[in-house]
Amino acid sequence: MTQTQQLIVILLCGLATGLTRFLPFLIFSGKRTPAYIQYLGRALPGAIFAMLVVYCLRSVSLIAAPHGQPEAIALLITIALHLWKRQILISIAGGTVCYMLLVQLVF
Repeated sequence: MTQTQQLIVILLCGLATGLTRFLPFLIFSGKRTPAYIQYLGRALPGAIFAMLVVYCLRSVSLIAAPHGQPEAIALLITIALHLWKRQILISIAGGTVCYMLLVQLVF
């Protein structure tokens, strides 16, 4: 890919990101947010979190060592953090850091 093509790709990615960030504000400015959009705002974070859990645990082997222990510990830490703080980003980051430390240093 030439430098010109790389620049075009970068600019298009920036434009697409900016558009997806600002488009809702342009569409709903001065208006009441529709009920279905409010529902999506409440339902999607939990659904995305559930999909992330399924994705992360899909290839865990309970037969081979370490028998899913690091994943189970990290999952319990993630759940505990979420019940304590109720912040999805803290839960995800805490579980990820816990898992990485367990895999690198313990198992």
